[in-house]
This record gives sequence, structure tokens and C-alpha cells, in this order.
Amino acid sequence: MGLTYADIELESTFRARRMSVRALVGSGAVFMIIPQHATIQLGFDIEEVSTREVILADGSRKQVPMVGPLRVHFRDRYCDLSALVFGDEALLGAVPMEMMDLVLQPSTQSLTVNPESPYIPVALAK
Repeated sequence: MGLTYADIELESTFRARRMSVRALVGSGAVFMIIPQHATIQLGFDIEEVSTREVILADGSRKQVPMVGPLRVHFRDRYCDLSALVFGDEALLGAVPMEMMDLVLQPSTQSLTVNPESPYIPVALAK
């Protein structure tokens, strides 16, 4: 087993800018995370956004910018959310995966549309 990556598109719905990125898929992570260079390309000004305190894998805490609205596209699905800004690569966490009804397949190191709902994303709301 190794790391899983997926080709996704990020779109700044406010600035109408879009870019393709290869994102690390992390089911243990919660949020969408994008590096600072992506926020610049999408037209966000990280000096004028809110911040969020995050706890990193080593237990340390860090204040990071949060940008949005951001639309994340994977295949024929998308979700709208805010993203944390840090690190050197995009990270697709559990929230955007759940919002788009995607399934991580560790054995094949792939991200796919949920085969139980191939045409329309389904969300558990109970």
C-alpha cells in the first residue's frame, strides 16, 4: 500500500479562475488543503481571509489561512467549501470526499465515484 493521488480541479467561484492539481488523498485528514501558490493562482488574497487553528500530525498547533468559496471538481462531481492554506501540495480530505460521495480504494491506490451511486452523489443525513 502506498500514497493515493487524484487529479482534481480547483475553482475560485468568486474570481472565476480554475486550475488542475494532483492532490494527495487523505481519508485521515478532514479538510481540503491547498498550498499558497495555488491560492495566488486562483486569485485569493491570504492577507484578507480568516484563519483557523489546526492540529498537525505531530500534535503541534498552527494558525493557517482559510480561503473560499472554492469549488472542487473530481470527474463529473463537485463540492463547494473553504480550504486551509499550508503545505507544499493539495490534500483532499474526508469532508470533500464525503460531499462528492467518493470512495478511496487503497488496494488499487485510486479514488473513484461511489459505485452504489454512480450518477448522483448521495449523502448520509441522519
